[in-house]
Amino acid sequence: MKAHDGMYIGGAWRPAVAGDTIPVVNPVDEEVIAHVPAGTAADVDAAVRAARAALPGWAATPPGERAARIGAIRDGLAARQGEIAETVTAELGAPPRFSEAVHAAVPVLVAGSYADLAATYAFEEQVGNSTVYAEPVGVVGAITPWNYPLHQIVAKVAPALAAGCTVVLKPAEDTPLTAQLFAEIVHEAGLPAGVFNLVTGLGPVAGQALAEHDGVDLVSFTGSTAVGKRIGALAGAAVKRVALELGGKSANVILPSADLAKAVHVGVANVMANSGQTCSAWTRMLVHTSQYDEAVELAGAAAAKYGDRIGPVVNDRQRARVRGYIERGVEEGARLVAGGPEAPREQGYFVSPTVFADVTPGMTIAQEEIFGPVVSLIRYEDEADAEAIANGTVYGLAGAVWAGDDAEAVAFARRLHTGQVDINGGSFNPLAPFGGYKESGVGRELGAHGLSEYLQTKSLQF
Repeated sequence: MKAHDGMYIGGAWRPAVAGDTIPVVNPVDEEVIAHVPAGTAADVDAAVRAARAALPGWAATPPGERAARIGAIRDGLAARQGEIAETVTAELGAPPRFSEAVHAAVPVLVAGSYADLAATYAFEEQVGNSTVYAEPVGVVGAITPWNYPLHQIVAKVAPALAAGCTVVLKPAEDTPLTAQLFAEIVHEAGLPAGVFNLVTGLGPVAGQALAEHDGVDLVSFTGSTAVGKRIGALAGAAVKRVALELGGKSANVILPSADLAKAVHVGVANVMANSGQTCSAWTRMLVHTSQYDEAVELAGAAAAKYGDRIGPVVNDRQRARVRGYIERGVEEGARLVAGGPEAPREQGYFVSPTVFADVTPGMTIAQEEIFGPVVSLIRYEDEADAEAIANGTVYGLAGAVWAGDDAEAVAFARRLHTGQVDINGGSFNPLAPFGGYKESGVGRELGAHGLSEYLQTKSLQF
């Protein structure tokens, strides 16, 4: 795979300060496909300085002009979708069809939504005798994960640019090639030098340097709750704003009136997508006791059809982590219906699609984020019981409710302590706010709510 041997800083590719590199490994065959620079605090400092120098000019750029530049990024993403999909497949291991339909296509929609919002958002309003301005928060440090490498980049960079902020991006070390490709697209879109900057590197080195840098006004991070807490502590010491999209343990609540077969089929597919590496995946399937045995049979059959077609997880550490959770589930008394800890292939970081039955709410696999293709079926006695189980984790990122009609599902969904709920299989909306309650994070992404994260408010009284 093509890889740049430098950082994108100040509108150009420049050599890294040090010569260390990070190997990029294809999870399907475990082969090294490229190397990228291992950025240091010095590289981060150079990028932040470039972003600060570009901030006054970009913040003063009329929203319509910012919208045009974001539109050019959208067009670049659309024009290179095939190359994007190939890159994501190579470094993440996602099956080509999924890379094309999701990893390459969704960022085009999101970038387009922010091109539209930048042109129409009310950055100024009159409130009584006051004029209220929405102004850019400043320099944004964006730290993105490997599971949806391009989507998470666009979901941070596009609203930041729309707000008038400048950006330093530190992508996950497992999927840096997608970030480099995005930097090429940004360059071709003609953004002023320093408005967008890219530093590749390890989280504990480059990521921490970015979060701690006193030239960064806001840190936007997507990843594990443990790392999010660390970033929140670092930012809090400097009274620096954060936007954190963290872990999840989402409940898929199937009420007795629902179409059980459809709800189970879609629920299993939701967890298997992206090899289970989705923070919002509905990993806990809650089924009424009267329908539980049938649901277990349906879920096991659905999972068995996937085989190893879902693709590998991202690396050896993640494979060991997921298999460890499967072993823990068996140890704690859950019943394997499909899959298990055994590797389905000798080569590649593959994990068998796994379904557990007889899972109780307090089990480890029902409480902790596994981040792999593992579904846990939990029985409930009545709606009050289902509500308590669904809300009974430290997370609150997403979820689903199925019922005979939307009104019944909505009534239950309103009682869930979670940021987003799909009703009877509701489809993705790039304008709907996404983010969590409790330890699933702080702030929102996507749409106008996502744009507001990168704005601060000033009022002038007359």
